[in-house]
Amino acid sequence: MFDLDNTLIDFFHFKLKCCSAAIDAMIKAGLKVKKKKAIGIFNQLYEKYGMEYKYIFQEFLKIAAGNIDYRILSYGLIAYRKERIGCLNAYPGVKETIRRLKKKYKIAIISDAPRQKAWMRIDLMGLDKLVDVVITFDDTRRKKPNSLPFIKALKRLKLKPFEVLMVGDSISRDMQGAKRLGMKTCLALYGRTLKPKRLPKGTDFMINRICDLMKVVKKIN
Repeated sequence: MFDLDNTLIDFFHFKLKCCSAAIDAMIKAGLKVKKKKAIGIFNQLYEKYGMEYKYIFQEFLKIAAGNIDYRILSYGLIAYRKERIGCLNAYPGVKETIRRLKKKYKIAIISDAPRQKAWMRIDLMGLDKLVDVVITFDDTRRKKPNSLPFIKALKRLKLKPFEVLMVGDSISRDMQGAKRLGMKTCLALYGRTLKPKRLPKGTDFMINRICDLMKVVKKIN
């Protein structure tokens, strides 16, 4: 069972590239702000509201300019959407690792993203035919670490918690949420900016590359 963003897909750098293009466009359109400061504002807003917050640009302009200038907003949104088409990438080894796992195990993805966005990312990465179950925010209206997304995935997989390994980048959402139900857990360090030196609470394993997951599965078996 996998988280999607920052576990299979390099979502952090995807967001960074898209926001950088949007900032450049808004500055060119007349926004008076230094790029470094603008990036800092976006990071704070994503930390506060989450990566999927749809009014992030409006909140950004309230802080950066004091009001929402819709001409400048449109420049930013257009640049963001143009950039996102070509810069979404899976981490190295994702497809190869999942193909190897698929030979013996069922594969599930649990994402806090809305259904359409999650499936677009999965399809763009060519993972759609390698996954047995996909649970998105729209399927339960709850986000991890709430138990409902995990429970729904388990029911569709027809598996018990002790039969499942959850792989994700978030200690609080992925690790602790899955561990609460009795799953084995593996923290994807490559998807994190802050890397713990010891096993955090609720975590059974840690990996530096997704291909290292094969060693974890072998150890569990």
